Amino acid sequence: MKLTVRRQRSAKIVATLGPASSTDVMIERLFLAGVDVFRLNFSHGSQDDHRANVDRIRHIEKRYSHPLGVMIDLQGPKLRLGTFDQGRINLPNGTKFRLDLDPAIGTEQRCTLPHPEIFAAISEGTDLLVDDGKVRLRVDRCGADFAEVTATVGGVLSNRKGVNVPNAVLPISALTQKDRSDLAFALELGIDWVAMSFVQRPEDVAEGRKLIGGRAALLAKLEKPSALEHLEAIVEQADGIMVARGDLGVETPPEDVPVAQRRIVHACRQAGKPVIVATQMLESMIKSPTPTRAEASDVATAVYEGADAVMLSAETAAGDYPVEAVDMMNRIITRVNADPLFQAGLDTDHHDLQETSSDAITAAARQVATTIKAAAIVTYTTSGSTTLRAARERPPVPILCLTASPQTARRLAMVWGVHPVVTKDISTFSDMVHKASRIAHAHGFAQEGARIVITAGVPFGTPGATNILRIAWVQAQN
Repeated sequence: MKLTVRRQRSAKIVATLGPASSTDVMIERLFLAGVDVFRLNFSHGSQDDHRANVDRIRHIEKRYSHPLGVMIDLQGPKLRLGTFDQGRINLPNGTKFRLDLDPAIGTEQRCTLPHPEIFAAISEGTDLLVDDGKVRLRVDRCGADFAEVTATVGGVLSNRKGVNVPNAVLPISALTQKDRSDLAFALELGIDWVAMSFVQRPEDVAEGRKLIGGRAALLAKLEKPSALEHLEAIVEQADGIMVARGDLGVETPPEDVPVAQRRIVHACRQAGKPVIVATQMLESMIKSPTPTRAEASDVATAVYEGADAVMLSAETAAGDYPVEAVDMMNRIITRVNADPLFQAGLDTDHHDLQETSSDAITAAARQVATTIKAAAIVTYTTSGSTTLRAARERPPVPILCLTASPQTARRLAMVWGVHPVVTKDISTFSDMVHKASRIAHAHGFAQEGARIVITAGVPFGTPGATNILRIAWVQAQN
């Protein structure tokens, strides 16, 4: 008998695997604690490490007959200083310094910055942020191969620290050769989501989509201020969005990050694209078994805004309490879902429908489910578009997604309110109703006598053709 797992919440949990969690036992514990999508960070670990983790995830998926999403996070370009003779120098406030392309080892007067694309993009007055903004340098004079700067926020410069250029669009691809190799490898493994770093403009997303070729869904990480200037176009190009608050918080003032988060979540909800809020959500749980109250509020805020998923990074990858962090996130989301103000807030933020039968049917399904107090909305889908439309409506009842495609089910594991189930295609109306009723009962969504709302497309199995709405009563299952 196969085990069945059902989440009692709408927002999903993404957890990052790493040294603290990359074992069969730990991945199973994380899944049972509430993880819906596992993130593999290709900035760390070898391809063999990631292959082993994918195998572990698929084993758990098969054992529990519960689709799990696997997301890879590509490293993207890393802009870094060169090295110093003594490994580091001190650069007090007001100190003059030079950055150039000379590969010679750094001194207290100069250092190599081996990225001509930075020199091509900066101008007098541009700020350069080093080591996640701990040191701030203002450009006084620059050319094609150098920049003379002043330390406006001084500190220590050490070997290979990262450099951010917040107010410039760099003439550089978002995909390095390493990223291309990692992407090809991951696609062979059958991963479900590709998180693309260093997205500056819609063309970056288009480049990624071309390489992926439909074999996975593309998630654009918004971590550059320039991306916010093209937000709607990037959302349109991507399959989903990640609010990467870590890098975004380096390049924008802290007070702007919550505003950007809310704007991004709103844009994704408008477009019906899944959105993840990420970075430092339960940061203190890397070393503590409980979070701060501010962190709990941070997670809750993302859920109240209607985000599809919230993400754990170092908390599960390298922390001392990975399972406890997932459990805490699960408890916070569940508690928010139980608040009457949660659904009331979602109801006030509805968006204009497209003039299509699919949008009309899914909007009607939400209204019907609310009116008759249905136990669930059941969607039949091939590509996932029917279920995404249902989730865009943020209904007050769960969305049970039935699909014949394991790949579609895994991608939808990240989507708000969706419980994906892999099942054979239907061919008749009676089969549609019977199967929806049987699975809703078996998975704990509806008791005998409860009503469910079913949406599907005729001809059955046609992608994107949602044109049927049916109310059904759940009957006793033999």
